[in-house]
Amino acid sequence: MADYKYTPADFKSDQEVRWCPGCGDHAILSAVQRALPEIADALDTPHNLFTFVSGIGCSSRFIYYMKTYGFHSVHGRANAVATGVKTANPRLSVWVTTGDGDSLAIGGNHFIHSPTSKLGKITKTSPYGTVEKPFNPGELVIGAKGTFFARTIDMEVALSKECMIAAARHTGMSVIEALQNCVIFNDKTHADFAADKATRAERTVTLRHGEKMLFGANNEKGI
Repeated sequence: MADYKYTPADFKSDQEVRWCPGCGDHAILSAVQRALPEIADALDTPHNLFTFVSGIGCSSRFIYYMKTYGFHSVHGRANAVATGVKTANPRLSVWVTTGDGDSLAIGGNHFIHSPTSKLGKITKTSPYGTVEKPFNPGELVIGAKGTFFARTIDMEVALSKECMIAAARHTGMSVIEALQNCVIFNDKTHADFAADKATRAERTVTLRHGEKMLFGANNEKGI
């Protein structure tokens, strides 16, 4: 990059900012325009590599007020479009401007990304290996203020039954994650802790409300 030092003016478009007076987006826009010159300098990123992607909503007008490349995408899909832009040209500094409804309501699944596929997993839809780290369904339930979450594994029939009974007795929505083996597409995916009874005993803690967290062949270990 040349020795030229960018200023906030280099990132301001000639468009009239049309948010309501007093809207917090004005301050956020100002902060971004002030930050980009320093980011460009610190990361040696020229102006023409900055790209902004937005969805639908007030915040998504952001791209019109930036003097950068931009893409005004469709409702809830800004993260997906931005991922495609970055994949097509990894050199770009890609930014997404979106609101809670656009990103976390209709666009919630794109925000979450690759369900539970393990990092690097090769599938028909990820022939070069999954590039995203998988998320934890239990953490998602807790983050959504869920009041009941249980996890079991297919071969533990008694435990699965116990979880289902507890879920049925719970007042409110209950979520049970069942780790299930697929012999065609994902065989032995849970083998690290479920290959045999001895392995399960050493690597599995069965949590029951009010009881000690014990594990091991003879429940001789605890947390």
